[in-house]
Amino acid sequence: MALELLLILVGAAVILAVACAALNYFITKKLKEGTDRMQEIAAAIRVGANAFIKYEYKIVAIIGSVVAALLIAFVSWQTGLAFIIGALMSAGAGFVGMKIATYANVRVTNTANETRDTGKTLKTAFRGGSVMGLCVAGFALLGAVIVYAVFGIGCHQINDVIGTTKPLWTNWTGLDAGFTMTLSGYALGCSIIALFNRVGGGIYTKAADMGADLVGKTEAHIPEDDPRNPATIADNVGDNVGDVAGLGSDLLESFVGAMLSGVILGCELYAHQALLTGQVQLLKTLLLFPMVFSGVGLIGCVIGIFYLLLIPLKKNTNVHMQLNIATWISAGVSVVGCFLLSFFMFKDFNTEIMKTALGFKAGNLSPWIAAILGIAAGIIIGIISEYYTSYDYKPTKGIAKSAKEGSALTITEGMATGMISCMLPVIVLGVAIYGSYAVAGMYGVACAAIGMLSFVAATVSVDTYGPISDNAGGIAEMSFLDPEVREITDQLDAVGNTTAAIGKGFAIGSASFATLSLLCSYLYAFGGIDAVGMVTLNIVNPLTLVGAIVGAAIPFMFSGMLIQAVAKAARHMVEEVRRQFREIPGILEGEAKPDYKTCIEISSRGSLKEMKIPCLIAIAIPVVSGFIFGAEFVGGLLVGAIIAAIMLAIYTGNAGGAWDNAKKFIESGGVEGVKKGEEGYDGVHDAAVVGDTVGDPLKDTVGPSLDILIKIMSTISLVMVVVFYKYNLFSVIIK
Repeated sequence: MALELLLILVGAAVILAVACAALNYFITKKLKEGTDRMQEIAAAIRVGANAFIKYEYKIVAIIGSVVAALLIAFVSWQTGLAFIIGALMSAGAGFVGMKIATYANVRVTNTANETRDTGKTLKTAFRGGSVMGLCVAGFALLGAVIVYAVFGIGCHQINDVIGTTKPLWTNWTGLDAGFTMTLSGYALGCSIIALFNRVGGGIYTKAADMGADLVGKTEAHIPEDDPRNPATIADNVGDNVGDVAGLGSDLLESFVGAMLSGVILGCELYAHQALLTGQVQLLKTLLLFPMVFSGVGLIGCVIGIFYLLLIPLKKNTNVHMQLNIATWISAGVSVVGCFLLSFFMFKDFNTEIMKTALGFKAGNLSPWIAAILGIAAGIIIGIISEYYTSYDYKPTKGIAKSAKEGSALTITEGMATGMISCMLPVIVLGVAIYGSYAVAGMYGVACAAIGMLSFVAATVSVDTYGPISDNAGGIAEMSFLDPEVREITDQLDAVGNTTAAIGKGFAIGSASFATLSLLCSYLYAFGGIDAVGMVTLNIVNPLTLVGAIVGAAIPFMFSGMLIQAVAKAARHMVEEVRRQFREIPGILEGEAKPDYKTCIEISSRGSLKEMKIPCLIAIAIPVVSGFIFGAEFVGGLLVGAIIAAIMLAIYTGNAGGAWDNAKKFIESGGVEGVKKGEEGYDGVHDAAVVGDTVGDPLKDTVGPSLDILIKIMSTISLVMVVVFYKYNLFSVIIK
């Protein structure tokens, strides 16, 4: 009964989060929008963002319907329905977050214009961002509770794991597609929406951004977000579809993947560890702990978010410090809550059984210690990311100085910085993975992933506040407001760039933990177990080794396709901006209005066209490989893809962030002898803009998409292995 009460606690946390998100949504909408010019610009951004996401969701709905039908036919109807629930939750969070961002941006501008108060402007931007943060965690947990209650309890799938009932469903192969497959279906639904949102939004925003910068800044030498630039509105639309909707779906999928990897592992451990047979309460505790931990973390985030919204702030408040305090409060409540849960939920079980069967070396506190290791790893990786991307430190300053010698050396220096930046985060990840495994077995690795994302509502709130502030600055520039207004929004945006780099570190770190847990579940699912019950994958098996080599190439191919897609769309944008500058008289003098609509259409068409193939490849490769070569090959494929994707994600994220901030360092006058308005400034600035343009698709399209790639590959492999481990072409040939 106590466990059922804990599930009710999770439901209460969901209701609280969604209610708070609704409250902040309506409070934000009630704020004034400002002048007619500001409202006109905001409306154009809103219309463009709405049109894009609605059309994108039509495409995703078609593909999702096909995937759901295949899951129902080949795996189980429960898996197919859980997939639909996951897709709806992820799509809903992305849509709501994007909607509020398009309302909040102009209200942030107006708050800055009316009050000239950094503290009040920060609250407006953060309130808008908190809607996305609370919806991401709230919707993710809501879907998980529905799946657990309907399929786990209502359809007796948990009892199927225990063995007290006969499975209600076996697929056409005669294999039982149980609770782990249903959970995997939910995670897969979240992953597919996240992949399309991240890839489609990333192509959109970077095509517009690159087109605006390459012509506007380096050729026409007009400022960023200048209303004379035809691509400016498209660039601002891109912030909402890529950095808000894409970000929200991405981190919701990360949150779900981390949480459910623990639940799935609990099922597999119970099924394959003889010592756990009959330990029904321990099984139910293993299944519920990840969800209850996530629920407590969500309550902590509500406290942290409303701390910042309710306390009085000074006119010139330290923005970074206030955002950090909100995040620290959320993390602190999560840490304390996890300690209490770990202590009380596992205290009555046999310590020796937990140690031998689960690897709980520290008894009932083992899950908590593993979670702490995950949180610590995320913070340290974030600090490392900040070191390599912030212009307060040597690496980015070095890139900025290299711009004096031209764009080639700027690009070379940025590439070197990104590559070097891979080593320290990987060491941190390695220590955390080994440490969490040593203290709590593979279940501990899943707990580390959950710990890293337990306060995801707060981190997403901070991350979403960034593009809202960026949009606010663009609206201020295009509305010809006092420069002081732009200074306030730029101050908020600068902090947002730093928090975004830290958020990317959390995303790839949690993806590493979650995919390792999913890989372990995958091995359990097809019988990759040795004589003592440990999961194994023979990497020197030629089939597995070839799979690993091929898998390592997949992230490179995927990344190249995304960069190529951005380049194609950006090329059309550059041509259009040049055409307008050439053919519309008086546009650069401010006497004629640019054609913003055509630029929005170019970004929309380009992104929606180019996103399909990379996304379908990510989904199809593990399935096709499995039906041709079998489960061992796919196991190697996953290992290779995971390792390569981690390196590429860190490299692309940090290199792109460093190029971006190197440009900002030059614009702020940080490079000695390079001052705005003085001789030689334009050449140095142009070189930095080229570097930033090279980095744009890396940090905002490739990097964020890679962590989704490895999770969607792991999840779909886990879902389909019940079929292809038995039915594959290779096994027929070798017979």
